[in-house]
Amino acid sequence: MSQHRGAWKNRWTFMLATAGSAIGLGNIWKLPYMIGVNGGSAFVLVFIACIFFVGIPLMMTEIMLGRRAQKNPFNAMQQLAAEANASSLWKYLGAMGMVAGVLILGFYSVIGGWVLSYITFALQGSFTAISPAQSSVNFDNLLKSPYLLITWHTVFMVMTMWVVARGVSSGLEKANNILIPALFAILLILLGYSMSVGDMQAAYHFMFSPDFSKITPVAMLSALGHAFFSLSLGMGSVMVYGSYLQRNVSIANTTICIALVDTLLGLLVGLAIYALVFANHLTPNAGPGLIFQTLPIAFGHMPFGNVFAALFFTLVAFAAWTSAISLVEPTIAWVVENTQVKRPFATLCLGIVIWLIGIAVSLSFSVWKDITIMFGFGIFDSLDKLTSTIMLPLGGLLMAIFAGYVMKPHHRQDELNLGIRYYTIWKITNNIIAPMAILLIFLYLLGLIG
Repeated sequence: MSQHRGAWKNRWTFMLATAGSAIGLGNIWKLPYMIGVNGGSAFVLVFIACIFFVGIPLMMTEIMLGRRAQKNPFNAMQQLAAEANASSLWKYLGAMGMVAGVLILGFYSVIGGWVLSYITFALQGSFTAISPAQSSVNFDNLLKSPYLLITWHTVFMVMTMWVVARGVSSGLEKANNILIPALFAILLILLGYSMSVGDMQAAYHFMFSPDFSKITPVAMLSALGHAFFSLSLGMGSVMVYGSYLQRNVSIANTTICIALVDTLLGLLVGLAIYALVFANHLTPNAGPGLIFQTLPIAFGHMPFGNVFAALFFTLVAFAAWTSAISLVEPTIAWVVENTQVKRPFATLCLGIVIWLIGIAVSLSFSVWKDITIMFGFGIFDSLDKLTSTIMLPLGGLLMAIFAGYVMKPHHRQDELNLGIRYYTIWKITNNIIAPMAILLIFLYLLGLIG
């Protein structure tokens, strides 16, 4: 291992860090709603099946590739391709993931800034008895203010880069060891609050009442897509985290734990959120509308609502922060391992590049709103579509193909360290089921099916 590289102290620090990468905004503002409108517990069963037959095998694959090479994604794929006597072009698979992470952070940090601004709104008491119209106006005013967006985007970027600059042990490891337990502690407090003042029965009914008639092909594709994206696959974050993992740690057991933690958080957050939504007779929705418009109304009409709103947005900020850290780490690792540049300076330089991308994204909601880049989409939507619709599914597909058909069998057997039975299951899921599933996701996102 290079002298520039760090390593996780143990399995638990790796698990917390990788769970932090996976736990993001999608778990909070998308999964609970998807469950509610697609058949409740019937959809949960489909989603869990997708996690086990697609998400977990692909995460195992990405961790395996990283740990085998113990390098950043670009150099890892370069080394693994050489070991397999394969084309050196495979190294660009690692490069694509690194670029995707940088582009995603360019707009993700802006959303992270929204979350930070809403913590201050809550602490100022801005949600007290707020009306739906005023809540909508508040969010619109935020989006239309380049000054506010750029300021909070800058704060979020400084938070992210400060952690990354400190390295694996002093930065990534310590941050996740604090933030992930704190996130779950806040979640338990919010659950207790929702049970006390919210309509938990209605939330449970919305999310878990089984309705198998709603399990349509489109619902199944939605479950498949979220199972893939919820585990941060296809962009090199999991690969570089795997490269810091000791060889005596079971990849399979650790991956299953990460997937369960990731899924459990989404379910519990959903119950906490929708108990408050239904208690205020509000319409359940998803995405930014749920977080930044509906929930302020719900908190604003609850006892001590502003306090618990601040706690909720802190939870969301922690989830966004741990994900953001993982997005930039692959590229920082590449710079540090291939140049004489020290990590703090590399982090500063890359941080400035991403900060500039974020400024363009921030301006796209106001003064640059008429600028289009790709297929008529604005800057924000173009970056989102390019990464989530094309780069990430393509990255996941090619990783599965490389591990299953290019990598030497004894190399993957050594890394996975599975018995014949479980190795065969991984091989079938990685080589056949996962690639077919990703192709379906790809076609679905492009609007060619469903």
